[in-house]
This record gives sequence, structure tokens and C-alpha cells, in this order.
Amino acid sequence: MKVLHFFKTYWPDSFGGVERTIHAIAQSTAHHGIKTEVLSLSRAPDENTQGFDGHMARKAKLDFELASTGFSREVFREFGALARKADLIHYHFPWPFMDIVHFQSRHGKPTVLTYHSDIVKQRSILPFYRPLMMRFLKDMDAIVATSPEYLRSSPVLKTFEARSKIIPIGIDETVYPTPTEADNSWCRSTVTGPFVLFVGVLRYYKGLDILIQAADQVRCKIVIAGSGPIEEQLKLQAKALRRDNVIFLGEVAEPRKMALLHNCLGFVFPSNQRSEAYGLSLVEAAMCGKPMISCELGTGTSYVNKAGETGLVIPPSDPARLAEAINRFVDSPVEVANWGRVARDRYARLFAADKMGKSYADLYYQLDSRRR
Repeated sequence: MKVLHFFKTYWPDSFGGVERTIHAIAQSTAHHGIKTEVLSLSRAPDENTQGFDGHMARKAKLDFELASTGFSREVFREFGALARKADLIHYHFPWPFMDIVHFQSRHGKPTVLTYHSDIVKQRSILPFYRPLMMRFLKDMDAIVATSPEYLRSSPVLKTFEARSKIIPIGIDETVYPTPTEADNSWCRSTVTGPFVLFVGVLRYYKGLDILIQAADQVRCKIVIAGSGPIEEQLKLQAKALRRDNVIFLGEVAEPRKMALLHNCLGFVFPSNQRSEAYGLSLVEAAMCGKPMISCELGTGTSYVNKAGETGLVIPPSDPARLAEAINRFVDSPVEVANWGRVARDRYARLFAADKMGKSYADLYYQLDSRRR
């Protein structure tokens, strides 16, 4: 069965949370007879159309971006050609331009849409986009929410609850490298003493400014691994506030990231806006058996990190509560170890990639047989 995924960006142009989810779906459904292609936009489509871990990443020319939305004239032709060869189309929401391409193509194939997030940052355009959005969502054969929490809390998803299905995002432990002794040695020499860890793209909604504010009350080091649009802003904040226990590592190779995960006290994820709809980094921490700290946003972060079971869930944008939670990781090793064990158990039970892959493959085949 041939499935075409469609989203505005994908590897190698970018590899954020949605892109990593598409990749995980492609890999995990391959074991169930699904052949995947991914179509996205690129400033250099000829260079960036290539095979990737057993599936094809195809590109159309990106003409311009407006309000985080990529536009392309070429993609109408590319999407139409690929959709004709596919058995099913898998969309990834939100991307308003995708809705236009869908209706223009009139491809007539079964459709699945993974609803990654409400529109948060560009809320001012929502009244103008809403009629098209609702028509597009109504046209989908199945809508997938990534957690029960998001399905309950999203006013848009509530409208389509009858045709919605919950499939949590899973990751495949076997694709992650095992850190070598050299990687662990690098970790111990780079960060001396106990530390908590954040890994991810440094974006406005990650709450890292709150983490830096909290750092002067924290009795361990805080390691921030990753890069992103607000990296320099965060470094300037930490310098101005003299937060010497905050360590910025920038991008780290996967083996070193795993060494950091295995050696940290726990994982801190202070995202404070609904743009953080799930948090794949939390799933990685759970996979490594680490306790977590996250904020209550009414999203999937509180599904991955269950309050009082796998770690602590605190109010967003509260430096004092954040510092208190981190210090609890320092002061309560027995409790922390228990949270880590439960986190690992929940990963194996709910967030392993093979479980996600089977759920998507079953949905694909169900929709395909309904059409036939």
C-alpha cells in the first residue's frame, strides 16, 4: 500500500517535531506493508529530493513564506502527480496552504489527517482561515489526535470528535545509539556535578526564559542542548542575570545526547504555551527511564508525563514552582528513581514506535478497504 505524507517541511530542510513524527510513522508502518513518500517544500528542491531511511523525501519549490506558512506554485503539479500514484493521503495539520492544494487536486483518495496542534501563534488570521479550515477538516476520512488530553482540550477537535482517533506519537528505541564510554566521559567532563537536562529546538514557546529565571534558586546545574531562533536571546538573558549554573551546549550529536539523557537527574520541559502539543523529547526521556518536569497546558505533555507517576507537572511560567520541582529531583533520589521506572514502563506500553505503526497501518487498511 502506497501512502503519501504531505507537510510544509521535512528532512533534510528541517527535522522538528512534526517531521520526526512523519519519519517515525514511515519507519514503523513499513513493517506492515506500507510504502511511504513524503512531499514538502524546499528552497533547493533538486538538491533535497532524496531517499531517507527507506522512503522518498520529495520536494517542490518554496516560493515564499508568510505567517509561518510556505507557498508554492510548483507543489500543485507535484502533489497531483504523487497523489495519483498513492493509495492514501496522510496530511499533517496545521498548514493552511495544504488545504488549498487538497481541494484543487480533487484526488479522490482516502485521507488521514494527524492534528498536531491548534493554531496558536497566528491566532489573528484564524477568523479569515476558519471557513476553509473547517471545510478541509470535514473532508477528511479520519482525524488523528496524538493524546486524549489534546482531543478533550482543543475546541476544533471537539467538533470532529466522532471521526477522531487517538494514536500517541511513538519512537523506536532501536534507532537511537548506545553512548560509548567516550560519550559518557565527555558528558562527565563537560558537566561536572548533578544536572537536569533540556533537549530541543530553542523556540519562543519552550519556556526557557522561565527556566533561566528560576536558575538562581536551583541547587544543581541546568543543561540546555539544542539550537534555535531564540538561542542568542537566551544566552544574553543568562549572562545578564549571572546564571552561571546554566550551560548551553548547542547542537549535540545523537550519541552525546543519549549520554546526557542517561547521566542527568531528570528531564525538564518548561514549555508554557499550547504550541507545545506533545513533546517528543519527553518520550525520549521516558524511554531512558528518566523522571520529568513539565507544565500543565492541557496538551499531550501531561499525557506523556503523568503528574505524580512519572514526574512533576507544575503551572506554566512560574519560576519559583519550577525551581522547587528541580530541587525535589536533587533532594529525593528514591522518589525520583521510582518515577523514572514508571516512565520507562509507560514508554514500553504506550509510546513504542511499533505500537504507533500498527495503529496507523490498521487505520490505513481500514480506509482503503472501505473505498474498495
